[in-house]
Amino acid sequence: MKEISKESVTWLEIDESGDQQRIDNFLIKSLKGVPKSHIYRILRSGEVRVNSGRIDASYRLQIGDKVRIPPIRVAQRPVVSEQRVVTPVLDDATLYEDDALLIINKPSGMAVHGGSGISRGVIEQIRLERPELKFIELVHRLDRETSGVLMLAKKRSALTKLQDVLREGGMDKRYLTLVKGNWRDEKRNVRLPLFKYLTDSGERRVSVQDDGKPSHTIFRLRQAWKDFSLLEAELKTGRTHQIRVHLAHLNFPIAGDDKYGDFALNKSLQKLGLKRMFLHAYKLTINHPLTGDELQIEAPLPIELQSFLQYLDKN
Repeated sequence: MKEISKESVTWLEIDESGDQQRIDNFLIKSLKGVPKSHIYRILRSGEVRVNSGRIDASYRLQIGDKVRIPPIRVAQRPVVSEQRVVTPVLDDATLYEDDALLIINKPSGMAVHGGSGISRGVIEQIRLERPELKFIELVHRLDRETSGVLMLAKKRSALTKLQDVLREGGMDKRYLTLVKGNWRDEKRNVRLPLFKYLTDSGERRVSVQDDGKPSHTIFRLRQAWKDFSLLEAELKTGRTHQIRVHLAHLNFPIAGDDKYGDFALNKSLQKLGLKRMFLHAYKLTINHPLTGDELQIEAPLPIELQSFLQYLDKN
């Protein structure tokens, strides 16, 4: 689609990038700098038309639709003459890519999207590093402190199918985590309801509560040491902080977890070289949204986590 001129009537023909998107969301994304109130006003007044007909804000666009956008005056931003230099951050992070998908190995410490004091997350960084991508959206999320397999869609058709698969529990996500304590069971199903709330300072937190949402994690013991256990966690539901809160509630806090962990232990672990949370999304299995072929993507354990396991082996 061509760039929108805000000072004259523009006609756009919808391609793959806009297929099945609500017209209000499409306009909000396309008309950057235009207040949402103005966008909804021109929708209500009928100035925006699709295939020469009036539509409401909930209309979902289809490939081939012709959208009329009226002249819109917006305050001009100052022109910056210097070209912005983008420092590659995710250059070597790609695990898999085709026409529909981009799957990366997200580093620990990087949020998946900006907001709440974070100027740039994974999605913003990819858009800067890969400006040729007409469409790129997150399929699912990982906590900022968690590393590993993160899937993004390069086509809206792929995104909508994958979102349906997620809702139906059709994505197999496995994590590796190191916890404090001696885990005894080879396999344990943990079903504990999780409740989201905000702290007095406005931070998001989760706790186990009877009135929380049903949550299910399967834990498998991978390796044991004197004071620590390496577990594989299989998510059967995808609640916020699910693995972290389930383990903390069972008195097996994740090493390095600064929200739900053992804070005294974390300080001592930092002196031993573990300066992050030991939680890594190491494997994802799913059928390709367009071809139906099974995809199994693995992300190797980061070197800092491998090094700490080697330390435990020697001590």
